Amino acid sequence: MKNTILLAALFSVGFATSQEKSSEILPSEIQVKTATLPAPEADKDGAMVYGYDSSGNLTVLREGSNNLVCIGDDPAKEGISVACYSKALEPFMKRGRELTAEGKNTKEKREIQGAEVAAGKWQMPLVPSMLYIYYGSDEAYDKNTGELADGQFRYVIYTPFATVESTGLPSKPHAKGMPWLMDPGTFRAHIMVGPFN
Repeated sequence: MKNTILLAALFSVGFATSQEKSSEILPSEIQVKTATLPAPEADKDGAMVYGYDSSGNLTVLREGSNNLVCIGDDPAKEGISVACYSKALEPFMKRGRELTAEGKNTKEKREIQGAEVAAGKWQMPLVPSMLYIYYGSDEAYDKNTGELADGQFRYVIYTPFATVESTGLPSKPHAKGMPWLMDPGTFRAHIMVGPFN
C-alpha cells in the first residue's frame, strides 16, 4: 500500500512500494479536501496545502494561515495517503523531497540530512513537533467528495535526539497502536503512535 510511500517522500523513513496506479489529477478543491483529512477539525481550513498540477508535479494549492502544512495524495501511487505536519518540520520535509527528486535512496537521504543538521545548514525543531497521517484504499476513496471511507490514522511526534532513556519509551511496540521511539538518539528520532487496526 502507498500509505507508507508518502512518509518516505516527506521525511525519508524507509518505506517503498512497486505498485502504481493511473495518474489522474483531481480538481484542486478535492485534493485540498483529501489532503487535510488528517488535520484536527479546527486546523483544516487554515493549513497550507501541497498537491499536484496537471503535469503531476508537486505544487502549492493553497497558502496557509496557521502552523500546519498538508501534503496531498500522490496520484501515481497505489492507495490513498495524506499527511499534515507542523511548519517547524518544513526544513526537514523540504530537504527530504529535494533529495528524493535527486534520486537519493533512504540510506543516502538519512546520511545527507544528518550531516547537514550537524553542520548547522538547517535545524530540526527544538520541541516535539507533530505529523498526522491518514491512509486507506483506492476502492474506498470517493473522487467526487474527497472522502476516504476506510481511512486509518497514524501519528508521529518528532523529538530530535530523544532516547529510550530520556523518554521511557520502548524502541519497538509491544502492543497494537502503542507509542514507541523510532531512530532514538538521532536527529530524526520520533515517537510512533499507530496504526490501530
